[in-house]
Amino acid sequence: MSHPVIERAKVVLETLAGAALPGWGELAASARLLELEPGDYLFRAGEQQPYVFVVRTGLVKLVYETHDGKCWVKGFAAEDAFFASLSALRPRQGASFSTIALAPAAIERIEYAAITKLALQHPSWQRAVCRGFELYGERKEKRERELLLLSAQERLRLFLEEQPELETRIPQKDLAGYIRVTPVALSRIRARLRRGCTYTGTV
Repeated sequence: MSHPVIERAKVVLETLAGAALPGWGELAASARLLELEPGDYLFRAGEQQPYVFVVRTGLVKLVYETHDGKCWVKGFAAEDAFFASLSALRPRQGASFSTIALAPAAIERIEYAAITKLALQHPSWQRAVCRGFELYGERKEKRERELLLLSAQERLRLFLEEQPELETRIPQKDLAGYIRVTPVALSRIRARLRRGCTYTGTV
């Protein structure tokens, strides 16, 4: 049975499970399709957001915003990416980061409680949830390693190698925020990469 509100979530979650998943009617009953324009917030840090989000179309950035107005990019989510604030999945807890659209976006929002209810009933849903948390942990560990062990130039090169399709879709200031340099420093690093130079110092 088709459930248009969560059509991409169905594909993503069944891929995680490695099998067809039952109970989509129950899940779709509480799901919503959210449409965003560039600059719109999907949610802000501190809000209670006990949901799993799947990007149907568009691009969003996940950011940590400081009290003095600085914005550090945690990551980007494009088509078929899924994400959630783990802190917000706990009862009465707020999200630890904000999510902002970089392009017109359609986001499928699913209640985490509905997913866990199905996971208690079906092993296939348990596999999907388990694999989802594994992928989250792998991404988090990889990001920590890059920030702690790689230079800014190495981080940029790795990003361009792994996600080349996003380079032209992301504003330079946001890519700089992800690499953890200023936009000016990012321009210098790009120039060095074009010249084939290696730089491992501080920018």
